[in-house]
Amino acid sequence: MEIKWIKTFVVTAKFENFRKASEELFLTQPAVTKHIQRLEENLNIQLFERVGTKVILTSAGHKFYSFARALLTKYEEGMEEFESWKQGYNRKLVIATAPQIASSFLPSLVRHFINEHPNIEVIINILKSYEIGEEISIGKADIGLSRLLPIQTNIKVNTVHKEPVILVGPNCKEASDLDEQTAIHKYRLVTHNHPDYWDHLLNDIKRHYPTVRTMKVNQIEVTKRFIEEGLGISYLPITMIKEELTTNKLVEIKADKITPPTSYTYVLTKVESEEVLAFINFLKNALSRL
Repeated sequence: MEIKWIKTFVVTAKFENFRKASEELFLTQPAVTKHIQRLEENLNIQLFERVGTKVILTSAGHKFYSFARALLTKYEEGMEEFESWKQGYNRKLVIATAPQIASSFLPSLVRHFINEHPNIEVIINILKSYEIGEEISIGKADIGLSRLLPIQTNIKVNTVHKEPVILVGPNCKEASDLDEQTAIHKYRLVTHNHPDYWDHLLNDIKRHYPTVRTMKVNQIEVTKRFIEEGLGISYLPITMIKEELTTNKLVEIKADKITPPTSYTYVLTKVESEEVLAFINFLKNALSRL
């Protein structure tokens, strides 16, 4: 029995269609048919009933399907582990992180962590903030880095960093004359690029500046580009705009009536293995220097 027959069977069972299975597997339809025939011959039982262009699992096919999926999953996990071993890794750390963290301090931090722990394979999964808690809860990731508190109750949450949020605008010739009131009246306020603080902050802004014009942009990287092009202003965590402030692409606008919020970085865990604890300690030390 060959593993490629098992994979073909699982995909065909999912679609109940040889053509769709062949497209998914990048095989010809005759090749898919051949794999199924070989598997059925090997098992000495029929797994599918042919009904026109469709195929339907027999009772034996339904029974075998759960075994086949488990076997395929075990095989793929084993091959991943073997490939990691070939590359010199003996441990693995899966990090689920929000885009705004992945695009700011995380790359540099991971580079230094890998240099100190070359035997740990680091895998980064970029997810929406509200998805990270679920990823940790079901064990698909070892560590979650989020700007949003999770709703799951079976995971551990640590606050590892907090930082000021500041109002920033484009670096134009009028930038030196921009104060909070002038900026909010002159530019659109780009909102909802951060998962945590915007609802409360926007209510406060509208209370002081009821005529404020807003524009929703759900990613910080896009927000920064919009501001650079003179399309608006926004309140952003300082680590997210450190480079742009240093290179004078963006300028800080001093607070007046509005008290800017604080942004928090949370570490989410379920099982604190040796590599998880090593990364958390490294993360805390690195963030304390920002």
